[in-house]
Amino acid sequence: MDPLNELILAIEKAGLWESEKTFQRNEFVKVNGQIDLNIYFIVTGCLRIYIQDESNEHTIRFGYPKNLIAALDSYLSEAPSDLVVQAIRKTKVKIISKGKFQALIQSSPVLHLLWQNLLEALIFQQLEREKDILIQSPAKRYARVLARSPQLFQEVPNKYIASYLRMTPETLSRLKR
Repeated sequence: MDPLNELILAIEKAGLWESEKTFQRNEFVKVNGQIDLNIYFIVTGCLRIYIQDESNEHTIRFGYPKNLIAALDSYLSEAPSDLVVQAIRKTKVKIISKGKFQALIQSSPVLHLLWQNLLEALIFQQLEREKDILIQSPAKRYARVLARSPQLFQEVPNKYIASYLRMTPETLSRLKR
């Protein structure tokens, strides 16, 4: 079993989900400038994390069913974050607070290691994505994301995928043909 599934199973067994919430399409889970100390388990639907500058939204990450998602900078620093978490479509999540989650992973060296492994995998994924954005052509970025996450093209509107790939929606449409 992979680390994510083992952590989810441990939360389930301990009965630590504090609440369930359904977000409607385009509803915000977390807004810019807010502190968010929760981890969200996506039951159904799809979330995106983005940051906005003066004129554009820059999508950083997507979350699908059976994924954990968080505004990780706020979660770790306990400070306000510029990240925005938004439902792409109607999305149901289970929620666990940092306090309960930390108590759980501190209760077991195995769970602590699983969390560390998940964070390391996330860091590696972000570094790979950053390299792609900096040095790969739009066509190669598209091909790599298609190979890595084919569900993205089933779940997410093209305008968000284009933002994630740092290209215009028109460029993405050309590449998809």
